[in-house]
Amino acid sequence: MTDGETTATRVRDVPLGRFHWPAGGEGAWPGLVLIHDVWGPSEHSRELAAAFAAEGFGVLEIDLYRELDASGLRDPGEWIRSLSDPRVLADLDRGADWLATTAECRGRRVGVVGVCMGGTYALLAACSSDRFAAAAPFYGILSYDAGMLAGPSGRDRERKPRSPIEAAGGLRVPLLASFGVEDDFVPQSDVDALARALAQSGQPFEIDRYEDAGHAFLNRTRPGAFREEAASGAWSRVVPFLRRSLA
Repeated sequence: MTDGETTATRVRDVPLGRFHWPAGGEGAWPGLVLIHDVWGPSEHSRELAAAFAAEGFGVLEIDLYRELDASGLRDPGEWIRSLSDPRVLADLDRGADWLATTAECRGRRVGVVGVCMGGTYALLAACSSDRFAAAAPFYGILSYDAGMLAGPSGRDRERKPRSPIEAAGGLRVPLLASFGVEDDFVPQSDVDALARALAQSGQPFEIDRYEDAGHAFLNRTRPGAFREEAASGAWSRVVPFLRRSLA
């Protein structure tokens, strides 16, 4: 076994990041593009990818920072603001195309999942791409006109042309979004605005809100943020949703 493999899953490095898939069984697996948080590929994203793979998915743990020179960036907000959303979304499409043609997932539907910054991009992909069949974002930032994504000089509309709230009326696929009620980065008013916008799309969607949970409640590598009850509840909802949507 190479580093990171278990008796339940296997993993290999690929040009777009790392690919995780179930070790047993026959045939092609439904695919997932998993988008990391602002900190990039990490123990958290590896654990999530392996956990989804153990549930029967082929998971591309995509690395959005693989070509980014972050040496001059000073804080996580600046990292996110430095990314071009159109370029990232094109990268996610490439990830979906790769999954659809790799032997372990060939011919199967592909979904998109993300946490934190990845949740933002999972939402945007669900509203702009024809490569995905379902989306399950976790606590993505929803507004670009306030908070960390607005930046000290205001919003960069070339890099950030549409926020998730602005894009949500164009939702193209079934969506299950998960948020913590006590999230300091995603106010409940933004979640309310997202729900109103998604309702205009005509697509099926659900928004789960978890009490006593804040940002990064799914992240076991951050004991101060992780919330067992919320994480377990979200996992028990998201996995069946993705199985149904990608069958």
